[in-house]
Amino acid sequence: MMTNPLTSKRPTNLGIHQGRLASCDKRRSSVSSQAEDKAHYIAPLEPGDRTTAQLMKRLQTALAGCEQAEVITVTDTYLYAECHSPLGFIDDLEFFWSDEEGVCHVRSASRLGVTDLGKNRARVEKIRMLLEGWGFCD
Repeated sequence: MMTNPLTSKRPTNLGIHQGRLASCDKRRSSVSSQAEDKAHYIAPLEPGDRTTAQLMKRLQTALAGCEQAEVITVTDTYLYAECHSPLGFIDDLEFFWSDEEGVCHVRSASRLGVTDLGKNRARVEKIRMLLEGWGFCD
């Protein structure tokens, strides 16, 4: 897998801070279920009848099966992965289970560029379909 030196440095704002994932900047190359503007907002993932542990495990399985993703961090309530493009670009993908809200928040962001041609939004929607059982087996 090729690595682009311009995109290989991991952002410092990743993770959960006061119950929230990092906000999207003004670029349209990111989406988040915690975004406050329509351009960046995407619905959180619903767990269905899964426990938090089952949801996190299924997310790992979905990422292994459908993305050029490398899972970097997994806890009981948080998952962080780097998604690599064939050209060496890296997108940061985060999931955060909120007990308070009963949903899994998601954030997908390009490290470089003004536009991603909808790739981050499409990635999250693909994962949503896989979690809902569209063409995916446990």
